[in-house]
Amino acid sequence: MNALTENWVAIGAVSDIPRRGSRCVKNGDTTIAIFRTVDDHIYALEDKCPHKKGPLSQGIVHDGCVTCPLHNWVISLETGQAQGADEGGTLSFGVKLDGDSILLDIGGAR
Repeated sequence: MNALTENWVAIGAVSDIPRRGSRCVKNGDTTIAIFRTVDDHIYALEDKCPHKKGPLSQGIVHDGCVTCPLHNWVISLETGQAQGADEGGTLSFGVKLDGDSILLDIGGAR
């Protein structure tokens, strides 16, 4: 295994996550929310809204975004950045698929 591949970890199957839903995985002290959109795109964000640290995994997934359940901040699933007039962001992580298996880049927070 080389340095380019050692950070990719299999975390489950696409079918483990409901469409427009999420599941969480832990990486040390960090909780990472894995999201599945209605069209089966997979994204990974730290499970922490940039506003008041609300659990994004409990938010509503829509239009490539997730809405925080605490104060309705809308966060881009692709970038982790707040949308509209809100400012801030949460860490995003690389994901890729190997068939139905989801691979998460645990060392590649952006």
